[in-house]
Amino acid sequence: MDKGKLFHQFVRFTTSVHQVTNDMTKEIKIENITTVQYKILEFITVSQPVTLSEISECLHLSLPNSSRELKKLIENQLCEKIIDSNDRRKFDIRLTENGTTLMNKVFRQLELKFQERINNLTEPELKEMEEAIQILQTKFLDR
Repeated sequence: MDKGKLFHQFVRFTTSVHQVTNDMTKEIKIENITTVQYKILEFITVSQPVTLSEISECLHLSLPNSSRELKKLIENQLCEKIIDSNDRRKFDIRLTENGTTLMNKVFRQLELKFQERINNLTEPELKEMEEAIQILQTKFLDR
């Protein structure tokens, strides 16, 4: 196995994932929510509870920028800080009920776009796709 070739396939694959993600989300407009704020909400949705540092690292934002954007989301009652009872300087971030409702609505829209993209695949192709995603998740991403 040529690991260099595999790496280049991986780079092409991740670039394609970013492009498809952008294509699927670019038409989703949420009133008073910027693209960065949406990315924060999306990250919280799939990973909650999260810390401010995790948001910063994952989204390649500085801590001050992450903090500022998070403050706006809290003001809009879309997420909340949960103070650590053992160390009041630490806190986790979770979606509020309003944030969960909003993201469920957004994910329903994304699922429709996803369904459109896979609509013409056969059952064996869908199974193959599911297995490929599972292999990537367990062998590479969950490390």
